[in-house]
Amino acid sequence: MPVSRPAFFAPFSVRSFCFQWPADLLASWAFEMEVLILGWYVLVESDSVLLLVIFGALQYAGSLVSPLFGVAGDRLGYRRLFMLTRLLYALMSILLAVLAACDLLTPLLVLVLAGICGMIKPSDIMMRFALIAQTLPANQVIGALGLSRVTTDSARIAGALAGVGVFALFGLVPAYILVSSLYLMSCLLASGVAADPHHSPNTVLSPPAGAMTPKRPSPYQDLLEAFGYVWRKPELLGAFCLAFLVNILAYPLFLGLLPYVANNIYDIGQAGLGILVASYASGSLLGSLVVSSNRFSVGPARLMLLSAMLWFTVDLAFAWATYLPHGMVLLASAGFAQNICLVPLAGVMLKSSDPAYRGRVMGMRMLAIWGLPTGLMLSGPLINQIGFPATASIYSIVGLLFTCLIAVHWRRQLWSREAAINTNQEFGR
Repeated sequence: MPVSRPAFFAPFSVRSFCFQWPADLLASWAFEMEVLILGWYVLVESDSVLLLVIFGALQYAGSLVSPLFGVAGDRLGYRRLFMLTRLLYALMSILLAVLAACDLLTPLLVLVLAGICGMIKPSDIMMRFALIAQTLPANQVIGALGLSRVTTDSARIAGALAGVGVFALFGLVPAYILVSSLYLMSCLLASGVAADPHHSPNTVLSPPAGAMTPKRPSPYQDLLEAFGYVWRKPELLGAFCLAFLVNILAYPLFLGLLPYVANNIYDIGQAGLGILVASYASGSLLGSLVVSSNRFSVGPARLMLLSAMLWFTVDLAFAWATYLPHGMVLLASAGFAQNICLVPLAGVMLKSSDPAYRGRVMGMRMLAIWGLPTGLMLSGPLINQIGFPATASIYSIVGLLFTCLIAVHWRRQLWSREAAINTNQEFGR
């Protein structure tokens, strides 16, 4: 049966998405502005690179508890959790603005507040995607996921520039008033997201007279059950393996080693580093827009595998590029391949998961982020011993080989054109 591919803006025909998308956009801009503003504040006020590194690490700390947020989403409803977290972001930013205005803000307080929000922010993308799968028709989900990624990619460019510009021109307090305003508007827009029918009060039935109310499993049991669920689903297990693979072998070249490349390969300094980062972010944004068109006919699982192969191939070429314009083009190509890979990957996970498990599945997906620091730590000694080109080549070739192994091992569930994940448009509803 031919796959129905709706128009580029079809997700906006759903009222809930018309509220969720701008809410996510404003929150993403606030995230990027906040990280740059507070990172600069911590560095300048403390004159400590160690505190800056700790501040950066706190932004990812919450990925360890993302599965628990998935449990909370499956129990409470994604919309309710979505609203609570956006409200917390707004309250924390207002508190920071008040402390700064009263001259009571210190780097230590920033770390404490950043740690609180850092426990939640890595799970934000999980809640966004779960809400999309819950509120949109199945044939619009991949396009909507791509549009959702646009909010993040645009924030890395425009949001970051806006935050730095306001901070430089007007100072910390006005900059944080802007951040707080964005969070508050995001919170107001989030109230328009459709409620989860599985958690609606109208669906709660009282047990018959004399009947015993079944005991609900504990959150710990819910989590164990979700791990077993993923292990028994080949489509999910293969997607998880690919997610970890790109985090440990593809992302380190761009999210951790670009300063080394700018300084040691291209010798272009801090300004040049900004050009490299912008090249990668621009490619990512283009990839999000292309995948949002929902015009790929190969199926989401095949698309994620093919684009992962392209990603590692581009990485291999980038490893030996010494001419800056070539490097910029390859960085943009890598960013493009990244989102053509990761958006369908999220679609595969959502499509393969029953509604009762979606929050926990997407929460566990965030654990793959820890492949990134592992890959970075392994790359340091390798670069010292054999240099960046050889290290990046090893990462790229190993990544390409393992992607092929994933495609072969799960060929019936992921690679085959006839696989249900590549043809069936019905999510587990």
